Amino acid sequence: MKYFVALGFLAIIASLGSALYFMMNDGKDGKPKTNHMARALAFRVGFSILLFLCILLAWKLGYIHPTGIPLK
Repeated sequence: MKYFVALGFLAIIASLGSALYFMMNDGKDGKPKTNHMARALAFRVGFSILLFLCILLAWKLGYIHPTGIPLK
């Protein structure tokens, strides 16, 4: 489960990085702007929702357990 969560976070960071790249480089040198940045940000939102749902499902199925902070 740890590897899946780490892979999800890496996908989110990679999507943000690609959106930054497209934001900085689209429309340079007289080229028309494309919608690659919006698509990359949409994938980021999708990855975030998928990661949240997978963590929620893993909690419901008992694969992960909340630990919390112990009260004194």
